[in-house]
Amino acid sequence: MLLRIGPKGLRVRASRPLHELGALRGGYRAYTATARRWQDVFHSQTEDPASSAILSSLKTTPRVAQTLTEKIVQRYSLGLAKDKFVKSGDYVTLSPHYCMTHDNSWPVATKFMSIGATKIHNTNQIVCTLDHDVQNKSETNLKKYKQIEEFARQQGVDFYPAGRGIGHQIMVEEGYAWPGTVTVASDSHSNMYGGIGCLGTPMVRTDAASIWATGRTWWQIPPIAKVTLTGVLPIGVTGKDVIVALCGLFNSDDVLNHAIEFTGSEQTMRSLSVDNRLTIANMTTEWGALSGLFPIDSVLESWLRYKATTSAMFAPKNGKEPRFTHARIDDLVQNQLVADKGATYAKSLYLNLSTLSPYVAGPNSVKIATPIRDLEAQKIKLNKAYLVSCTNSRASDLAAAAKVFKDAAESSPDKTIPKIAEGVNFYIAAASIPEQEAAEEAGDWQALLAAGAQPLPSGCGPCIGLGTGLLEPGEVGISASNRNFKGRMGSTDAKAYLASPEVVAASALSGYISGPGWYEPPVGVNKVVLGEGNGNVEEDKAISIEEALEKLISQAESIVDGAESSLFGTSSKSDETDTETLTEILPGFPEKVEGEIVFCDADNVNTDAIYPGKYTYQDGVSVEKMAEVCMENYDKEFRTIAREGDILVSGFNFGCGSSREQAATAILAKKIPMVVAGSFGNIFSRNSINNALMGVEVPRLVQRLREHFAASAPVPKKEVTELSENSDSLDSPKPAEQAVPQGEKILTRRTGWKFVWDVRRSKVEIQEGEDGEKWSQKVGELPPNVQEIIARGGLEKWVKAEIGKN
Repeated sequence: MLLRIGPKGLRVRASRPLHELGALRGGYRAYTATARRWQDVFHSQTEDPASSAILSSLKTTPRVAQTLTEKIVQRYSLGLAKDKFVKSGDYVTLSPHYCMTHDNSWPVATKFMSIGATKIHNTNQIVCTLDHDVQNKSETNLKKYKQIEEFARQQGVDFYPAGRGIGHQIMVEEGYAWPGTVTVASDSHSNMYGGIGCLGTPMVRTDAASIWATGRTWWQIPPIAKVTLTGVLPIGVTGKDVIVALCGLFNSDDVLNHAIEFTGSEQTMRSLSVDNRLTIANMTTEWGALSGLFPIDSVLESWLRYKATTSAMFAPKNGKEPRFTHARIDDLVQNQLVADKGATYAKSLYLNLSTLSPYVAGPNSVKIATPIRDLEAQKIKLNKAYLVSCTNSRASDLAAAAKVFKDAAESSPDKTIPKIAEGVNFYIAAASIPEQEAAEEAGDWQALLAAGAQPLPSGCGPCIGLGTGLLEPGEVGISASNRNFKGRMGSTDAKAYLASPEVVAASALSGYISGPGWYEPPVGVNKVVLGEGNGNVEEDKAISIEEALEKLISQAESIVDGAESSLFGTSSKSDETDTETLTEILPGFPEKVEGEIVFCDADNVNTDAIYPGKYTYQDGVSVEKMAEVCMENYDKEFRTIAREGDILVSGFNFGCGSSREQAATAILAKKIPMVVAGSFGNIFSRNSINNALMGVEVPRLVQRLREHFAASAPVPKKEVTELSENSDSLDSPKPAEQAVPQGEKILTRRTGWKFVWDVRRSKVEIQEGEDGEKWSQKVGELPPNVQEIIARGGLEKWVKAEIGKN
């Protein structure tokens, strides 16, 4: 449908209300759009301000239909124009309900003070927890912890000491994360708050310092994906199985850098407890998403009522208003936030829970998901088992694990708790002290200890690769935590799997990866039912018809464009090239960035691979040391292959994983000024800008490198290769036949290719070796405001300079 206005024939796509769309389609009912509609790109990329103004005057609906995510962001955005309804793609100034920092609080405080700030803008907005390196009793770590505590006390912000619990669990159980609010943390698993209907999303350290100083930061609302859950969760299947299956079965970056909204019928949602929802939301991070939001429904209300009642019974007499109150819940229920009918989503996926069985992720990747029955048949010998982390170590998880041993005791003649298998170490740590106390009251904690489990302080510990019980070379571990990236939980030569607490416990008991035997497949179920759409055949058919209509309209537009070009002298493509728009280059920023390409041929190179977790919470690591360990968990030989001034090129979703800013600063420490990738993880992109690391996405370059070097002979032996026994632990494309000796994969190579980024002309130029092809491609513009941040040496220095001006 085209709208022509004025003598020049201005053409814009009319924004039609749903009832008009229905009439146009001959009466098909309202639908939810999927990925191939206009939301494939952000609104700002498809409509200019003039067109938007014209279209807004034509709307017949009183307000814009919004998703649940958009509605919550609307509430916490500052400075919106009157009658402005935020939508996916919009940049907003966000003032979050709460902001949590953990062991990184002191680096945040250092940034905060270095920019000239002295007093936290809103002390009621900030929470500090100590949870990552709680086993570390060194003088250096204890000094850092003392500094954080003293700073929190001086500033008057809420503080939770080491051993009290994991920050994300504290945010939920203490009522900081609240349904219908925006709550952030300088940690990638802030998504977990979505399990209770709170829009939780990660921020990086510099953002946290900005929130401390000003109470706000910037955020771009991501594309929003709707995930419809159908059926009911079978007995023996858990929330962990749901998210492991989603990560492993939708494993083509389907929701990368999206905000997710989970939805389903009342019956479906009743089968998912709040603890299960917290687990699912927590690991939407590993699925690649920036948030994982569940609805505010009757299940959540019941959980909140329980918390309010117990809070009233045991509230501390400190004069502070309790966060869990029945009055607050009444207000939440009476003014319930839900997505509008007709809200538009970037894509829609569905999963039938009734068809799901227990799943295990790994080894060393969340994108590999296997039914437990298949792994049981392989008799994979186990060395270590872990029931730890904010993902799955609440009282209900500890109870499920304890039940494995209690059931085994009931089957034994003497009714005693059996011991874990010989040669297996089983580590347990509750998500928080209240959760541990609840497990102790139920006798579950004691049952696990009787079985031989080794207790650890409440904290992150092995999940982040810190403290007791890390995986040694050649070992196999299974964990109820959230991340099994290569090297994260110990040696890069170990293999790590992820599973539910009961599978972890059953595996510790048997000595090999196995389940407790609680799951019985429903009659007639022989595969997992999932796909694009809502899982409703009739509705999905209506969506398909709409997509076909869009394609037909697009074809008609192409015909009109061709006719206009012939009849009315529309400018040719070559003319457009001759009149290219030039980007202003600010003083201190280079017009061109160039260097030789060093190629790390892998997708999903995560932040653990770029900068190992064992160094993340060590303050005072020298620049030289950061350069030395850069990419260590990906390839130990990177340090000798990469050189100063190289342009690092890697595959898709580079920098996924945690929020650690050292993933960017370590690359800079290696004196590599720029990273090029097929695509970047959102948090890494944010950290790169904040720390003055340049980056650009050029998927074609990645494709050309893979085509060229897959067909070439193996490089000399100084290039690093991966042993066949570890080949399944790297999320990277399989090499072509005869590319390298069987069982080996080149991880890092010098290419001899030259890369030039012409910032002024917004294009890159590639010279494929001395005698190879030369080509160029347009890339996104680097606007002057971003140039200024990078030229100043990062956001922290930019803010400091701006404060100095004032």
